[in-house]
Amino acid sequence: MRIAVFGATGMIGSRIVAEGARRGHDVIALSRSGDDVPGARAARRADMADAEDVAAAAADADVVISATGPSRTGRPHEDWLHAVECLVRRAVGTRLLVVGGAGTLEVDGVRLLDAPDFPAAYHAEAVTQAEALSLLRGAERADWTVVSPAPEIGPGERAAEYASGADSPAGGRISAETFAVAILDEVERPAHAGERFTVADL
Repeated sequence: MRIAVFGATGMIGSRIVAEGARRGHDVIALSRSGDDVPGARAARRADMADAEDVAAAAADADVVISATGPSRTGRPHEDWLHAVECLVRRAVGTRLLVVGGAGTLEVDGVRLLDAPDFPAAYHAEAVTQAEALSLLRGAERADWTVVSPAPEIGPGERAAEYASGADSPAGGRISAETFAVAILDEVERPAHAGERFTVADL
């Protein structure tokens, strides 16, 4: 399968590339820098906010994955929302998998980002992720999937198994390695078209 990964040089994107290559897929790493990513057949300079870049990626892939997120370096979050909108509009005829945020998950009907103990440092990012999820849910196309990690994610060991859920956390933590496994499982065996789901280490 041909898989194009935006944000391929990041913590999550690089692991998606590696996992895809490990399974024998033809993976193209896309990033603003165009840097090589281990496991990728090719690395290209591409911006998810650029309509031509998105269209070119979609034309060359069976699945386009966005492992990008709102800026943590001071750039306006509107730039990333525009990029998500561009992805939805221009990746015509190609499945989309989008890495979402944990802040949009709910406990007893309350989003994590609305809870009083949600970390203030991540609140603006979580609100932007919520807007992106609403954008996808309102899209006319049905071939999208959002995958939200557990509330805590970071580099670690690949778990033997993972738990999954819909809109409530399936657990407290997931390694970036296990998260990549879950994403590639969804690529190979689609089960959440037009939906968001979440995963956590067991």
